[in-house]
Amino acid sequence: MPRTKLPIRTRANSDKHDLYERSVQCPEAEIEFVDTTFRKIRGRRATSFREDFCGTAASACEWVRLRDTNTAVGVDLDGPTLANGVKRHVSKLTDDQKKRITLQRRNVLHPTGPGLGVDVVVAMNFSYWIFKTRELMLSYFKAVRKSLVPDGMLFMDHYGGSDSYLEIKERRRIGGARRGFTYIWDQAHYNPITNEKTNHIHFEFKKGPAWKKAFTYTWRLWSLIEIRELLTEAGFKNITVYWEGDDGHGGGDGVFKKTTRGEACRCYIAYISAEK
Repeated sequence: MPRTKLPIRTRANSDKHDLYERSVQCPEAEIEFVDTTFRKIRGRRATSFREDFCGTAASACEWVRLRDTNTAVGVDLDGPTLANGVKRHVSKLTDDQKKRITLQRRNVLHPTGPGLGVDVVVAMNFSYWIFKTRELMLSYFKAVRKSLVPDGMLFMDHYGGSDSYLEIKERRRIGGARRGFTYIWDQAHYNPITNEKTNHIHFEFKKGPAWKKAFTYTWRLWSLIEIRELLTEAGFKNITVYWEGDDGHGGGDGVFKKTTRGEACRCYIAYISAEK
């Protein structure tokens, strides 16, 4: 029988969270990095996992799929986004996996219940940059440290480089002719006095109107040294930076290696690990 063609993607038949995940997330690679790095440093496998600012909890779901001994907690303040994650991700888990994941609509500064006493906490997609003062960021790091087991670890991502200070747009095509779309990262405003910046994500389609400002973020642009100093002040030890390699075409290759010396490049992505 001939294959049924899927309709051409438009704003009307798209889910913005799905578009976001297709554009900027890879839970499988992220979880592999966290799992492998924790085992290498601690000499054991992590089992309990908390995803702060979890959004649709894609990474938390990936964690419980990884091994049948793993448990996960996703924490986020946005109820509709959590509901989207339940519909699109949690619903696809097996019955056993569903028993091992908990989603909490809660402030990450005040973890509770199964979100306490975990092996690993992750804060990805630069979401922790919502804390714009040293006092709030320090409070968050202290709250994370208290919620970890004695040999627990915190993992975060980070971006920077000269382009991060500019008011520019990056366009990238995602997917094929019929179901593809264009992802636009819009660094709309930057204030060098406060280091505050406003970023938007837009989506454009082959047919129909674009999805302008599908997501908007108002962050402080934190430097790596500021984050490392605050982690130390919060009591973390052995704070490590993992730098992404170059693919030879001006982009990242997805391979992150431990380093104490970065590159003065236009744009970089890095991971940070911190040990309790």
